Amino acid sequence: MRFVDAHCHLEVKDYPDVVAVLDAARAAGLVHAVVVGQFHGPGNWGNALEVAAAHPEFLSPTLGIHPHEAARATEEDLATLERTCARPEVRAVGEAGLDYYYEHSPREAQAEVFRRQCALALRLGKPLVVHVRDAHDDCDAILGETGVAKGVIHCFTGDTDAARRYLDRGFLLSLSGVITYKKTEALQDAVRFAPLDRLMVETDSPYLAPVPHRGRKNQPSHVVETAKKVAELKGVTLEEVAAVTTANAAALFNLNLR
Repeated sequence: MRFVDAHCHLEVKDYPDVVAVLDAARAAGLVHAVVVGQFHGPGNWGNALEVAAAHPEFLSPTLGIHPHEAARATEEDLATLERTCARPEVRAVGEAGLDYYYEHSPREAQAEVFRRQCALALRLGKPLVVHVRDAHDDCDAILGETGVAKGVIHCFTGDTDAARRYLDRGFLLSLSGVITYKKTEALQDAVRFAPLDRLMVETDSPYLAPVPHRGRKNQPSHVVETAKKVAELKGVTLEEVAAVTTANAAALFNLNLR
């Protein structure tokens, strides 16, 4: 079986020994991981792209401005984002979106920066990686307004209605370890509803470790536990989940899997 972690963060501050993490991922059956680069404040983009560049056969990067940081993004930062996302090795724009749970940035700033990244993804012809929490109505409205139809709702935690709306717009849903947690019945129903050929699996490392690793730092190798839960909810084999979600990730992010 071959797996792809469709969304992880592997910055050196969280993983001083990235090589050991990647070795563990390979041992678990992973053939690739999408490393999501993020804006950390004016002029600071972290080192996700550098980590990916050191392991191009296994890691592919994206870059975006998270809604938490939207209010701090300057025009210069947005120009840097456009130049960087235009590079061929950067496979997607984002993660970008709306987060009304924490609201670290005002909603108006979140919406403006999200719209700007939607437009950027369209200009570049690259997929959009969307973060949305407690903001499905506004997120769906902005996607409809901007016309983006190629991308993924990462760490999808919505219900069946939200899943239907994103799927109708052409988006894939990426599932994290949250689906293995208790009291996520609405999310699990949405997973049962969504076609397998529109799903991917992710870790969102270092966050959201799945059961039985919950409470510890997550890592790409743990994506297999999420895939097992998808197989259980869909009533299919783990082998089928691995094959289909890997093919979905390869197609969306234009991955050259070995």
